[in-house]
Amino acid sequence: MNVDGEYCLTCGSDKKIKLWNPFKELCLKTYAGHGDCVMDACGSCDSSELASCGADKSVVLWDVSDGRVKRRLRQHAATVNCIEYNEDSSVVVSGSNDNTVCCWDTRSRNNSPIQVLKEAKDSITKVLVIGHQIITGSLDCFLRTYDIRMGNLDADFIGKPISCISSTQDNMCTLVSCTDSTLKLMDKQKGELLNEYTGHTVSDYFIENCVFHNDSIIISGSTCGHLWCWDFVSAKLIEKLKPNNNVSYTQSINSISTHPSKKVLLASCGPCISLWSE
Repeated sequence: MNVDGEYCLTCGSDKKIKLWNPFKELCLKTYAGHGDCVMDACGSCDSSELASCGADKSVVLWDVSDGRVKRRLRQHAATVNCIEYNEDSSVVVSGSNDNTVCCWDTRSRNNSPIQVLKEAKDSITKVLVIGHQIITGSLDCFLRTYDIRMGNLDADFIGKPISCISSTQDNMCTLVSCTDSTLKLMDKQKGELLNEYTGHTVSDYFIENCVFHNDSIIISGSTCGHLWCWDFVSAKLIEKLKPNNNVSYTQSINSISTHPSKKVLLASCGPCISLWSE
């Protein structure tokens, strides 16, 4: 969802990005220009620009209103898995299967990255940009936190390949999804394991997670097609949500997005996007 929660972006193997009003089930615009599967997309802070990345090894910046490609950025040598803007959308950060993270100046005409982070030894699966910090998850089992302002790097060994990471709303903890089908809540400052959530299946899929409703509920997708919901403190399973489709889908729930202020949740299951609200 965008910054005010009124719109959402979807992307996939059809090489397109779509802008939706999810509450009216209305597709507002389609953006076509990638040469292969689109892996991730996100909107800028003022919703005037969006960034996408894909299996064609490129990062693309788009003008939201007219659908024009503003810039096509090529530095990565493999599929680009994830992309994220910083707070004021002056920088966009991408992570790739080439084990690198690239930082791009969105306001410059220079198509080279302003910084390349090369510490990972395997694919980057997710990047988070929180203030002056860049947090990355990698299949090399390390959760890395780069303090760009201080020039420091903290690397925490999780023990299993990381398929996704997300942050609590207070930005004090990082939720780490591992390929052994566990969710680990890590203290961001100390690197300590605070809690663990189990029961769902992740396998080798990129299954997203999130911390929902004022840091009270942990949510994860799964390969069995359910959304799993745990209590943040007790780690007790609260509920398993199944998309209410007329067709029985067996695909995994890979992607999750939450509303910034309301109890609203979006999730993708196969070709379908499902919305839950209070």
